[in-house]
Amino acid sequence: MSGSPSHAKSRHPFWRRWLIDPLVLQLTQGVSPEKIALTLAVGSATALFPILGTTTLLCIAAGIVLKLNQPIIQSINIVCVFIWVPLLVAFVHLGDVLTHTASSSLDVPAMMSAFRHHPAEFFREFGVTAWHGILGWAVVAPFWIPSIYFLTRGPLRAAAHRIKLRREAA
Repeated sequence: MSGSPSHAKSRHPFWRRWLIDPLVLQLTQGVSPEKIALTLAVGSATALFPILGTTTLLCIAAGIVLKLNQPIIQSINIVCVFIWVPLLVAFVHLGDVLTHTASSSLDVPAMMSAFRHHPAEFFREFGVTAWHGILGWAVVAPFWIPSIYFLTRGPLRAAAHRIKLRREAA
């Protein structure tokens, strides 16, 4: 059944399935480009929070508090996994610089294992590293959110306009 919709959808590239298609769907359902841009901005900043295992709950909370679109915010959370580790390293190093301390220990696999199996040991061994990551993220997030908002708002407005023209032509 190569012509079935589920089979056809599975052939779409990852980015299209998890990012583009949900955005287009929301635009066609009347969600404003500004609200989607805000969801992308806040969702991506929240998805990059440097503590493993917290981003899904933080995205849900941000979505509820700010009345953001949950499917989009969770899609962004999934897509951001590709840049999470490099930005984790950057946030920790920024925290190191801001606190004038030596470079923190950043053994990500060991940190993940300790967090999963021995949370108390994780905080004892990597607590300062985690705080430096949170500090670095907290400094970057207020710049990240407006940057992503303004970078995405224009293209989303253009896409909404194209969708409106197609509907009017039909």
